[in-house]
Amino acid sequence: MEALASGEEVVVACTQESRLFQEVAVQSDASTGVPLRFVNIRETAGWSKEARQATPKIAALLALARLPVPEPVPTVSYQSSGHVLVVGPVDAAEQAAALLADALDVTVFGVGTGSNGAAQERRYPSLAGKWNGLTGWLGKFELSWTPDNPIDLDLCTRCNACLAVCPEGAIGLDYQIDMARCGSHRDCVKACGAAGAIDFQRTAQPQRATFDLVLDLRATPAFNQHALPQGYFHAGPHGRTDLTSALMGLRTLVGEFEKPKFFQYKQKLCAHSRNEQTGCNACIEVCSAAAISSERDQQRIVVNPNLCVGCGACTTVCPSGALAFAYPNASEQGVRIKTMLATFARAGGKQPALLLHSLEAGVRIIGDLGRAARLDASVHGVPARVLPMALWHTASVGMELWLSALAYGASQVWVLVTGEEAPQYRAAVQEQMDVAQALLGGLGYQGQHLRLLHVRDARDLAALDADLQAAPADTVARGASFAIQADKRATLELALDHLVAHAPQQPQVIALPASGSPLGTVVVNKDTCTLCLSCVNACPAGALQDNTLAPELKFIEKNCVQCGLCVRTCPEKALSLVPRFNLAQQRREAVVLNAMQPYACIRCSKPFGTLKAIESMLGKLAGHAMFQGAAADRLKMCSDCRVIDIYSSDNEVRIDQIR
Repeated sequence: MEALASGEEVVVACTQESRLFQEVAVQSDASTGVPLRFVNIRETAGWSKEARQATPKIAALLALARLPVPEPVPTVSYQSSGHVLVVGPVDAAEQAAALLADALDVTVFGVGTGSNGAAQERRYPSLAGKWNGLTGWLGKFELSWTPDNPIDLDLCTRCNACLAVCPEGAIGLDYQIDMARCGSHRDCVKACGAAGAIDFQRTAQPQRATFDLVLDLRATPAFNQHALPQGYFHAGPHGRTDLTSALMGLRTLVGEFEKPKFFQYKQKLCAHSRNEQTGCNACIEVCSAAAISSERDQQRIVVNPNLCVGCGACTTVCPSGALAFAYPNASEQGVRIKTMLATFARAGGKQPALLLHSLEAGVRIIGDLGRAARLDASVHGVPARVLPMALWHTASVGMELWLSALAYGASQVWVLVTGEEAPQYRAAVQEQMDVAQALLGGLGYQGQHLRLLHVRDARDLAALDADLQAAPADTVARGASFAIQADKRATLELALDHLVAHAPQQPQVIALPASGSPLGTVVVNKDTCTLCLSCVNACPAGALQDNTLAPELKFIEKNCVQCGLCVRTCPEKALSLVPRFNLAQQRREAVVLNAMQPYACIRCSKPFGTLKAIESMLGKLAGHAMFQGAAADRLKMCSDCRVIDIYSSDNEVRIDQIR
């Protein structure tokens, strides 16, 4: 009460009794407007064999808890009135509909009869026919189908008269006609009588309908991406969730909902497309929610904020920083990392390892490990030098922040993956770690600084316990003081500069893995390059440049993001990428990759191209009927002289005609 009365922010070093503390705060008049935060130091520090050495870690965790919450960002809104589509075998779909009908507006799309067939009483709007597709998200799902069956389920009363008279048994208990078995007797039409639900002359027209929610009971889901759209539940055989959980989840999704817009996109930095050529596709390939698509004609990617689940993997693999994680942003994450490591060091801690984990499964597993250490003498628990830090998603932090943490003085950066991540996320993070580890190894830092720790559940606690006991790797002699920048490339350069300055070794060049490297050079085949400079126009990062005074191709290696647009644009296939890190100062300077002798206009002697390019063009057009005689000579002229020569020739022809 006294702490609340002070009016200052209150940090409670206990998460188990958070509900009790919150109730006390609510009952206290002095708590109005006082931030109340909780931090777990019991499972993460106290319940460990190294609890007596955990004071620096506890200080770091408390300092982290006192940091301000991330700045607010734009939000994405969803509105759901509870109109749910239940799709699956008719009997199962109608049973599920009955369990939802008291709270939601239900429509059933029958796909086959199931084991029992449809109920005799039609209690819900029913659809059937050829399933064309389902798109959308919570509050805005769109179903496309074609009612290609003679029986209109909206008119059908389920009297079973048609089933009784059909001699082939072509009508099932889903009240749809199997046209392959139908003998065209049309006895069913007569039996249907006044209801008029059966019409063999009806033209099948594609239909569309919108729904707020979808419960899919089929074996094959409507969406195949790892992260399903919010509001869609697949509870069929081999489904992502069980039926009970799906039914309970659907009931909670009525109303208006908001989530942060997790990303920021800067098109001018994007290396996806130029001149109708595709370069970097990393974000599209890694997205598990199918939220990112290409607009190549607009030279950009498009992120659907309604489908985005905020994993941040796209920002991790983006080489240029065009996509950035917004909640929290890179600068805020940098402050968190720097605060933890600096506080740990001031309190006397040595060789800290930063353990990045998710807010849900990661927190649960670390808690399980702490409790196991308290109960089982063979379990060590979270070591005193290991600093856990929760992330919205483990894929949201990448190489520039890992290397910054190491530059600040961390011995290692570990990322805890728990099985909740999409497979491509784990692959992408590992790929980035391989690049960063190659950089550190090339600089002479000994040990494994970066590692993925794979844990699924409590069965893997022993392996995690062993992994956390790993020996420290080399640390920098002096921690860095720079701040994490909003610009990804700027942060990467700051981290690399510090690591290079204190590196045990100073090689000229460090070779990097071929996949995933945002650093490297471009190699030019001078035998095939004509210096057309189309690559300069294609480069989104300003790494390739021309010279306005001479036919030269220049290159600034520091700017290159290895997107490959120059390689795909080059008409002569003269360029190739080489992933590497060049420690020489020249990587920051424009160096000449290729230079050629200029070609002089045969009429005015002004240089207008390269000798190689013009000779190549003349060779390719030598046998063309349109480029013979004077026309061939014009190819050797600059643009001005070419026009003058054409008009001069036309005048001579007209004078000859007058004569």
